Amino acid sequence: MAHAYPDGARGYETFSGVVDELASRSTPSWPPLTEAADGSPNVILVLVDDLGFSDISPFGAEIETPTLREIAEAGYLFTNYHTSTVCAPARASLLTGLNPHRAGFATVAGSSPGYPAFTAELPPDAPTLAESFRAAGYATFMVGKWHLTPSNRLHDAAEKSSWPTQRGFDRYYGCMDAYTTMFQPHRLMRDNSPVTVDEYDSSFYLTDALTDEARSMIAGLRANDPSKPFFLYFAHQAVHAPLQARPEDIEKYRGKYEAGWDVVRRNREARQRADGLFPKGCTAAAPDEELTPWADLSLPQRAWFARCMEVYAAMVDSVDQSLGRLLAQLRSMGEYDNTIVAFTSDNGASGEGGVHGTSAYFASMGAPTELGLATSDSELSLDEVGGPRLMMHYPRGWAAVSNAPFAKYKRYMTEGGIRAPLIVSWPKGLPRDVEDAGLRTQYVYVSDLGQTLLALAGVEPLKRLNGQKVKAVDGIPFDEVLRDPEADCTRTEQYSEFGGSRALSSGRWKILTSHRQGDEFSDSQWQLFDMENDPCETRDLAQELPEVVSRLARRWNQQAWHNTVFPLNDDGTLTRTRPSSDLILEQPTVLTPESPTLERFRSNRLIRLRSFEVVVRLVPDRVQRGVLFAHGDQGGGYVAFLEDGRLCFSYNEYGRMHRETVPLGSCDPEVIAFSFSALADIRWQIDVSIDDEPVLAMGPVVQLTGAAPFTGISVGIDRGSPVDWELHDRRGPFRYSGPLEVEYRPGNRADYNTEIIADIDRTAAARTD
Repeated sequence: MAHAYPDGARGYETFSGVVDELASRSTPSWPPLTEAADGSPNVILVLVDDLGFSDISPFGAEIETPTLREIAEAGYLFTNYHTSTVCAPARASLLTGLNPHRAGFATVAGSSPGYPAFTAELPPDAPTLAESFRAAGYATFMVGKWHLTPSNRLHDAAEKSSWPTQRGFDRYYGCMDAYTTMFQPHRLMRDNSPVTVDEYDSSFYLTDALTDEARSMIAGLRANDPSKPFFLYFAHQAVHAPLQARPEDIEKYRGKYEAGWDVVRRNREARQRADGLFPKGCTAAAPDEELTPWADLSLPQRAWFARCMEVYAAMVDSVDQSLGRLLAQLRSMGEYDNTIVAFTSDNGASGEGGVHGTSAYFASMGAPTELGLATSDSELSLDEVGGPRLMMHYPRGWAAVSNAPFAKYKRYMTEGGIRAPLIVSWPKGLPRDVEDAGLRTQYVYVSDLGQTLLALAGVEPLKRLNGQKVKAVDGIPFDEVLRDPEADCTRTEQYSEFGGSRALSSGRWKILTSHRQGDEFSDSQWQLFDMENDPCETRDLAQELPEVVSRLARRWNQQAWHNTVFPLNDDGTLTRTRPSSDLILEQPTVLTPESPTLERFRSNRLIRLRSFEVVVRLVPDRVQRGVLFAHGDQGGGYVAFLEDGRLCFSYNEYGRMHRETVPLGSCDPEVIAFSFSALADIRWQIDVSIDDEPVLAMGPVVQLTGAAPFTGISVGIDRGSPVDWELHDRRGPFRYSGPLEVEYRPGNRADYNTEIIADIDRTAAARTD
């Protein structure tokens, strides 16, 4: 019976104790604690970026991954695990259990054209794994790549509802962008705040730093609570380009790829058959016709290409070492046996390096047209490959090796783009029978994996979030498949779509299209494969079985409407449209040395495909020296500085340096203006004046576009990866010695800037008419 309180008393309505005017006649009460059930397992989910199906030793690789081999031998390998063909959709589906489009991620977190599938942020009524685990009494940690926040909400003043700590994680450390560099990351975040690093130590390597942070989070938990279980989401930045690795790891693979991609792929396929991953009679996909046989390459090409793969292998090796360090910590704590470990990749390996690889990866990502760069990768010093000075990606021939035995790569609907390795281990809760080889061939999808981890841990997914009923999940737990190799496949059908390319797996059949922008969407594009007898998609049956194609095409259409896939990008506007609210990011800004490095996307909006001006205001003092402003890094950028009585300007054209200097003499500058004029063919003419007097000109130079400049604008210092390595060798970050103010003034957009700014106020008004 509720205790009766006098009229007018308030604040006691939900109190379960008794309150009198005196404590001696009152009974205290405390709200119940949210605690996990006794014996609840820890859960570690490891997601590697752009790792191919065959890139770890349990799936056929020659790369040394002893930790993964160990957990595979005690756990379970899934050879029929499927995911999205690019990263952000896979991550959204993994964390929410929704199909990618329902989660708001038809594509990566970039453009925002104003449709449900393109919100680029997790729905507020879709609980993440972290939110469900935390509600069940778990500590929740994340390190690494997030990439689930719209680009226009990554800056320091942004609304943060789709940031990691707002979506269920107690702690976060990592990079929120799609990728970064491994030796000098452009922007690291700790919880909700950027980590300011003027200059990275020469020993810094991002995989190691993420591992250190994860171990520290776990150690901090145990220092304060001896039994609270944790959920750790370790989303590696590796092995996404640019490819960079520690020298000692690269040395382990020196010379191991001189036989070339044809031989290495055949060897991997042979090991896969020997290990029973595929039937011995299974025909592997043939290499793309665009790939040059290794024997037909020149000796310099072979040397460059082999070194690229040595670096990639070293990055994979470092991921295995990272997991080994985590598991060693758990063993020392006595918690290894009661920890669920799931290890997988977000999509297939990337062919974005092209057939020859690239040393200018940032130039290839999102650039509007061919930039006409003349970098000759075969003439680069091999000693630079894999180091901090090179933004390298391996040639497509090695991506074909990574995805063996399948065809194509990331971004494609073939199995090479959407099938990934998956290992699940839990020594205490999922011990393997002696007669069970641990292989699982049932079809499972990325949306199923997170729901399976919840089911294994005994955690009920949240039913309400933010005061509203949650969306019904699409993921189907496959915990019974883990316990019983003969269990029926929990999933019989799954649609896919990216960039207009479509696919549907339904039982033994799979249809797919490889859409090219500008082509019409028609049923004549469909290919048909019998995945039971031809898992590597070597024989197209569409002409033989048109009725199956027609039935599955209709089913794909139904699934597309059911999962908010439409509209498809027939006219290209979905990748070119941004809301007018983004225009605030194109407003002029004034920065000082006290300003933190301006976030990448905000910095980009000030200069991308347009003319602009940078105005530097100084307090006259001839002894001043140091960096005035810097924008970018070794992948492309520009820096202005005062040194030894000279005004110096360096322009990094995706690795090709342009440098100009002008003596100041008796000049004591107050205003230095840098004018960047957009020219045809995506070029800039750069003119510099001191106190309105022209003093320096450079150009035309190739504009920085695509992903460059990747590091944002710094004033009074060149933080992180330097724009000009020679300056960095002489001066380090070269902090400016006096007062300084730098104003960015965006100018007119170039004619080739095809971006569409949608008036959201007008659109909203039209909906209400």
